[in-house]
Amino acid sequence: MIGRLNHVAIAVPDLEKATALYRDTLGAKVSAPVPEPDHGVTVVFVELPNTKIELLHPLGEKSPIQGFLDKNPAGGIHHVCYEVEDIIAARDQLKAKGARVLGDGEPKIGAHKKPVLFLHPKDFVGTLVELEQI
Repeated sequence: MIGRLNHVAIAVPDLEKATALYRDTLGAKVSAPVPEPDHGVTVVFVELPNTKIELLHPLGEKSPIQGFLDKNPAGGIHHVCYEVEDIIAARDQLKAKGARVLGDGEPKIGAHKKPVLFLHPKDFVGTLVELEQI
């Protein structure tokens, strides 16, 4: 069902510092910060030859990333994202197997402008999983 790893998202308390680390220290290609007000985050995309890293920073008072950073002040891995060909079929198959889809269960448009869903971390060995339709 799942395809390739699309990205690993890392919540960061200091977006400029994290961007400089990936760009200047590790030599990666990084995007300019992209505000995503619908998701409550500002994102920097780090392009790697085989996948991407998403640096997530809180945007606005109701950012879901702020709660994560309150519990993890230094930041850390927030979620992993896997590609799927048909997000509705993947959702239905996962729900039939007992996996919980977060929110109302309907796909939203994610930071890559594609349909996404999130799966409950308690169903996936403590890892928040995002599915993105390719």
